[in-house]
Amino acid sequence: MSSAATKMSAQGKAEGVPAAPPQKKEPASQERNAGVSSPEPASTAIQVAQATHSDIQDICALYKKVWEEFKGKIPNEFEKTWQPSPLEFTSQMEGVTFFAARRDRKLIGILGVSMLDGSARIVHVAVEPEYRKQGVGRALLLSGIEWAKRSNAASLWTEPLTRFNHAIALFKKLGFHETGVFHKHLWKEDVQLLEMVL
Repeated sequence: MSSAATKMSAQGKAEGVPAAPPQKKEPASQERNAGVSSPEPASTAIQVAQATHSDIQDICALYKKVWEEFKGKIPNEFEKTWQPSPLEFTSQMEGVTFFAARRDRKLIGILGVSMLDGSARIVHVAVEPEYRKQGVGRALLLSGIEWAKRSNAASLWTEPLTRFNHAIALFKKLGFHETGVFHKHLWKEDVQLLEMVL
């Protein structure tokens, strides 16, 4: 299943993948006569697809919204990284594959993943504050893990700030393991190293 068009439910499970062999389907004429219609996609469904250049404005707006939440709480030096201009983000797309999460066509999350020396690295994870704890981060991370596996990466790693306990807990829940801490690594912020061997 291609992660470039993976549909994820709010629990992070791929939609459209039957849990059991499909049942014999009645002819469409019998369905109409019985008053059965095709199910509409759930409005809570999270769609994850590879981001394109047409998403850049929405991605930059998302980063700006996420950054506002942390202004004054973390060093100002993060502002340039967490609030890229469209031109800066365009250059970040070189060598990084970004996945965008949407609900009802609205961009609500972003994740980047890149390869270096045979290992993959997750970068730039961000989810709209009002959509957190609804499976968005999980859906994005599963897409990143799938991408790394398809890219034949030996491992997948990331380095969130240690203060982001909820993000670290999600990484661990999906199979990442702590491998260490870099103290005062990013503008005097501690960084947690997490790795998944693939």
